[in-house]
Amino acid sequence: MEVMITVAIIGILSAIAVPSYNSYITDSRRNEAKNSLLELGQFMERHYTANSSYGTVSTGVTTSLDESDLPFDSVPKDGGTAYYNVTVTSSSATYTLTLTPTGVMTGDACGDYTLDQTGTHTTASAANTTCW
Repeated sequence: MEVMITVAIIGILSAIAVPSYNSYITDSRRNEAKNSLLELGQFMERHYTANSSYGTVSTGVTTSLDESDLPFDSVPKDGGTAYYNVTVTSSSATYTLTLTPTGVMTGDACGDYTLDQTGTHTTASAANTTCW
């Protein structure tokens, strides 16, 4: 009887702790991704300062940067299994960096997250503004 009570208590505690832990891990992944996106925004500003363009200028024609031009194109940036991919679109005067959930974060309710040259952060859905 005592063993059954102990097992029941452990089961109840596990039912509470596991979802809370998973939520914590998800939030920490989002925070890391957001910080990485801000770092890439700083990279884009340095690129603009050096080149007077957010894109690549060759023989007077500006072309968009792509992911290979960025210091990293997925989060975590130091390798490992990616849980966000980074995409970039740019022109001479604008850029947009987008985080897209992948791997274990695929299907995340918060969806994509973007940053542009004005510093505006947007989410895929107005309902998901509290996620980020």
